[in-house]
Amino acid sequence: MSILTFQTVARDSFFTRLDFRPKLFMMAVITIVAFVWESPVLEGLLALAVVLACLAVGVKFSYIRKLIVVMLPFYILLIVTQGFLAGPLIRSRTGQTELTPLFTFPAQWFGGGGASMSVEGVAYALNVVFKTLTMMLVIPLGIFTTDVNTMIVGMVQARIPYKIAFIFSSTLRFFPLLFEEVRSIIEAQRLRGLAFEKLGPLKRVRVYAKVAVPLILGAMVKSQMLEVVLQSKAFSGRPDRTYLHASQLGCGDYVIFALFTLFFVAAAVAYCVWGIGRFGGPL
Repeated sequence: MSILTFQTVARDSFFTRLDFRPKLFMMAVITIVAFVWESPVLEGLLALAVVLACLAVGVKFSYIRKLIVVMLPFYILLIVTQGFLAGPLIRSRTGQTELTPLFTFPAQWFGGGGASMSVEGVAYALNVVFKTLTMMLVIPLGIFTTDVNTMIVGMVQARIPYKIAFIFSSTLRFFPLLFEEVRSIIEAQRLRGLAFEKLGPLKRVRVYAKVAVPLILGAMVKSQMLEVVLQSKAFSGRPDRTYLHASQLGCGDYVIFALFTLFFVAAAVAYCVWGIGRFGGPL
């Protein structure tokens, strides 16, 4: 069964040895820049850089491919709809009176005759595609390369409230249990004679819908057990506690802070002063 799951990279690298605080700063900078940029060229280069960085630090190519395949129908629909319908939005943003047609349906066609897909509309859609891809892949770049225990210590030292850090780390630990329970339910149905590979798309959707009920009930039981355990240990959420794992900033961490600070400043100045990154700008 093919499911996107949280995982930890097996490869030890310079990036995996970094503290979580510079990774958190890197994720924030890349997300902000990706959200602000409107240029499909720069957005595509940023997405490519994030993909290459994920592969370099050990994120499996199968995970990235699976993520792109899952989002591909949405991306295709986005390109088609924005290519035809984004004209008024682009005219209001750029002041263009005429858009460059990519192709036009024959006028005699019923319903869509004369409709034109514009180059600018496709470029606007590609910007959104690269934007969402960057934001989705920057998460495994920072989280898959960090141990959960080190992660929570780094978040607390970054002045993030301990309760938020604890909820975040508990969620990361909780999701693999849910995915494993989905696999167990599907395997139980296989043992009862369900040939999952022979089912069509609609029947598979029905099977997944039936899985949702026991999955939700199991998640509720696990959350209640976690609540009982926390209450029995007098969990207060106070950050002034001892930690088994230490978190100290090294030279590499300061280098990451410096590099992404320069990147953020350069991107902000280029965007505000020269319009680099704006839709229809120099780049």
